Amino acid sequence: MKEMETAQLLKGTPKLPKENGPILVIQLGDIGDVVLTLPTIGALGSAFPKRSLVLCVREHARELMEDCPRVHHVLSVNKQRRKFKAELDHQLQFFRALRGHRCDLAIELRTGTRGAVIALLSGARTRIARYANDGTLWRNRLFTHLVRPTRENIQYAAQHNLNIMAPFGLVETDPRPTILVPERRRRKAEALFLKTRIPQDRPLVAVHPFSLWKYKEWRLSEMAALLDRIQSEYNCNLVITGAPNERKRAKDLIGICNRKPYNLAGETSIGELPAVFEACSLFIGVDTAALHIAAAVGIPTLGIFGPSSWTNWAPRGHDHLVVEKGLPCQPCSQKGCDGSEKSRCLTELTAQEVHTMMEGILDATLVKKPKVH
Repeated sequence: MKEMETAQLLKGTPKLPKENGPILVIQLGDIGDVVLTLPTIGALGSAFPKRSLVLCVREHARELMEDCPRVHHVLSVNKQRRKFKAELDHQLQFFRALRGHRCDLAIELRTGTRGAVIALLSGARTRIARYANDGTLWRNRLFTHLVRPTRENIQYAAQHNLNIMAPFGLVETDPRPTILVPERRRRKAEALFLKTRIPQDRPLVAVHPFSLWKYKEWRLSEMAALLDRIQSEYNCNLVITGAPNERKRAKDLIGICNRKPYNLAGETSIGELPAVFEACSLFIGVDTAALHIAAAVGIPTLGIFGPSSWTNWAPRGHDHLVVEKGLPCQPCSQKGCDGSEKSRCLTELTAQEVHTMMEGILDATLVKKPKVH
């Protein structure tokens, strides 16, 4: 079978017990990792239409997943520091909520120990996970079924999650994530545009220059030069998006732009961000969760990549463009050159190079201004 070629079942049998209870899916990665789990959630929903899906994620992704129509309940892991009594109460509440769903199947999509413990504590009789090379002492033993995916270095990251269920006959022909934006979120985005006085007479271009990881970020001076050129050549308005702690950096970027974009950094929650992107005609940004969210709502994207593997992390489809410097060491998947947190493949990338590579997608999505003679 084709699905078996990329996933080896090391423990358990491919025939799962016949159950009717809820299915627990555990994905404790970053927001982008959670977005790339959506195809697996969709495949599970199609394969088990009568079983409810319970999703366990980290707190910062909770709101985003609460809008997923395939997910019936969202449990969140909040690693906020608390005093001993408050922490004990919090853990007891989480345990009661976890056991209260009475899940009989748990699927852990990563190789960490926290997800393994949650799978065990859920009470699910069938527990599936990917095999962890460093989990032989006790982590791997908590699961009834273990899967070892192969050839993931040449696969789209969304496929990595699907690999865990491949030995059991669960196949998704299209591994691209899709986010359906609720109408209430659209109204909230419209109210935000009105509040920030963003004109609606031109197409909007979303720009997300920031990442949790500095080695993935492009120089703000080059980003500003690119944004100035786009606004000088095309009829559009630009909006900068980002987290609340990135609002000042967004203001700094706007400060060095000749043509001022609008600052929406910190103005939206993670659940509201898809609606903002859906209202835009194009997304420009670095390799981060926002890139995956924008692609998932269905708008064209330009992803600026440095050391990360675009084979694994770039959105799929003709509407999505990858821009990279093209150094022979790319992609190295390192945290900057020699562990410096600075990536030469990004510091040496110029606005002119990016503009040249993205001219086609700009012409396809935006209207050029008439040339002044």
